[in-house]
Amino acid sequence: MCGIVTICNYHRDVTHYHNKLKDMNHLLKYRGPDDSGEYVSKHCMMAHRRLSIIDLHNGQQPMSYRYHHKDYHITYNGEIYNMIEIKNKLISEGYRFYTMSDTEVILVAYIAYKEKCLKMFEGIFAFVIDDGEKLFIARDQLGVKPLFYYVDNDETLVIASEVKSILCFIGEAIVDQRGIKELLGLAPSLTPGHTLYKNIYSLRPGYYMYYQDHVYQQCYFKLEDKQHIDSIEETIYKVRKYVSESIQHQLLSDVEVTSMLSGGLDSSILSAISYQYIQPLSTYSITYEDQNKYFKAYDYQTTQDDMYINDMLKMYPTKHHQVILKQNDLIEALQEALIARDMPGMADIDSSFLLFSKEISKTHKVCLSGECADEIFGGYPWFYKEELYNQPYFPWMREIDQKIDLFHESIKALDIKSYIINAYQQSLSEIATTDKKKQLIYLNIQWFMQTLLTRTDSQTMHSSIEVRVPFANTKLLQYLYNMPYDYMFYNNEEKGILREAFKDVLPQSIIHRKKNPYPKTHSPIYLQLIEKKLEESLHDSSNLLLQLFNIDKLLLFIHSHGQSFNVPWFGQLMMGPQLMAYFYQIYLWGKIYHIKLEL
Repeated sequence: MCGIVTICNYHRDVTHYHNKLKDMNHLLKYRGPDDSGEYVSKHCMMAHRRLSIIDLHNGQQPMSYRYHHKDYHITYNGEIYNMIEIKNKLISEGYRFYTMSDTEVILVAYIAYKEKCLKMFEGIFAFVIDDGEKLFIARDQLGVKPLFYYVDNDETLVIASEVKSILCFIGEAIVDQRGIKELLGLAPSLTPGHTLYKNIYSLRPGYYMYYQDHVYQQCYFKLEDKQHIDSIEETIYKVRKYVSESIQHQLLSDVEVTSMLSGGLDSSILSAISYQYIQPLSTYSITYEDQNKYFKAYDYQTTQDDMYINDMLKMYPTKHHQVILKQNDLIEALQEALIARDMPGMADIDSSFLLFSKEISKTHKVCLSGECADEIFGGYPWFYKEELYNQPYFPWMREIDQKIDLFHESIKALDIKSYIINAYQQSLSEIATTDKKKQLIYLNIQWFMQTLLTRTDSQTMHSSIEVRVPFANTKLLQYLYNMPYDYMFYNNEEKGILREAFKDVLPQSIIHRKKNPYPKTHSPIYLQLIEKKLEESLHDSSNLLLQLFNIDKLLLFIHSHGQSFNVPWFGQLMMGPQLMAYFYQIYLWGKIYHIKLEL
């Protein structure tokens, strides 16, 4: 996995930006600590940071390929899991290869088929190709790998794997009224194609761009409405087949692959199938100091993981590593997690994942994660709780009016509630269906899943590991999209079809374990530490929170130990201490990034 940077203008000399290119690439060094490279021409410059996983000795980038007296150049981040199949097809058509790298496969496939090559790729990717006359830029179908861009007043296009590199080029971080509405109304999710920053955009999942005189975007992947003709037995068989094939394909690597194992359904399936191909298989789980002492079950998190992990280890004796995090380390890592994400994120859910990833990176470069299963198999409560999926805005949001009541008067004037509702309606208008299940799947993959994938990519790549997500598979997603709602909840269980498909390879305890989210800390020590940090930050007159929130209500929230706002800010986890950590991250963000608000 890698980091990419491009600066291009076909009508102007861009070589005077060479030092900026170097600085932008240096900011991505942790995404690719193994190697770096540059391609520099008068009108286009590319830079690359490499984490070596496929063709360790010959996959250096940017990579060049000459065909019919024309030179092509690529900088690429990702993995193409069906590269051998595509390569064989290209060889049969007369194309030659000089490496074993999937980078070369992408480049030659583009030369052969232009944008139609994207229909062939099964994988995770973001790349830029220069042919001397135009750029071709693309991102994978489900948005696993990031790609950001900016166009300056001279029509110079700047592209990078992370926003921080583009901010380095621009030299300032401006958040306009739209960005403020995103931050306080929608974040940590974001409107597809947008960031918090003025004039910095994200290429949407399943889109490509051409750039010559200007940027031209086109969607190349859409979910299709089809009749589901398979019986329940045939559906169970195909779910098993598609999931197993995706896991097998994603074990492709020239370095050892490991797996996260929480004792939940998704990670247990990954580990069970991976164990058939990798022995000894290493697995990793996360918990917190004194978690057994302080854990309290609530609606969403009903059980701890330890017992279920042990049940899995009896069936599959992997080389298991439990990572135990300390409360103070969680607090201290909030800043680094923020920098990794370039915006306030999921607070200690991010910082804990960062610390977890750093432990994995000590021994492995590639790790499998069960992320994205809940969005397509119906694992969240808004798939089956009518009061959530029938509200007039995103189902993972709660009590918008109560949230808005915390804001500064100048922020209330922005009418953030209307902004949220309009964003929701706009997303629904993108698909021509009134089917509630299809709407929920679409909303989840465009919004909620993107938030989690951003968390996954930002925190793991900051730790120099590549995380693969086998459930983010287009063939599987397309199949489930058209599957009847009652199949999804087979046996009246959430994700029932997935449970049934893999019931013979998992312990009984896990087959019927209720969905539990990523674990948060329950320690009162964490609450005490974050309360102190947040309250101390309010003494800083430059604190961004003072411009965004009603200070009296913010203090009441702190002094009530988080009880004055007692619903999740986002999803299922951001309450109490987690919400305090989110507010603290907003403070750090304003200070570290020198945020300028345009109200």
